[in-house]
Amino acid sequence: MKKVELVEAVAKETGLTKVDAGKAIDAVFEVIKGALVKGDKVPLVGFGTFDVSKRAAREGRNPRTGETVKIAARKAVTFKAGSALKEAVNK
Repeated sequence: MKKVELVEAVAKETGLTKVDAGKAIDAVFEVIKGALVKGDKVPLVGFGTFDVSKRAAREGRNPRTGETVKIAARKAVTFKAGSALKEAVNK
């Protein structure tokens, strides 16, 4: 599902205009992003939890040359699906 399709579905489900539904979706994404940037977890009961995990620096290999390269430490966004979402997907 693309964002345009999501906006249309939310507008249809809520009775909002597509413009208002788009603004609401954008606001939700911005709030989630802001919380993750601060290092907070974002648990959405019945859906899942967004979190930030730290990845340690490590050595990897260039698959073309076999040369060893250093991969810098970084943060990664993770999502763990909640039980209700898992059940809905596996019906």
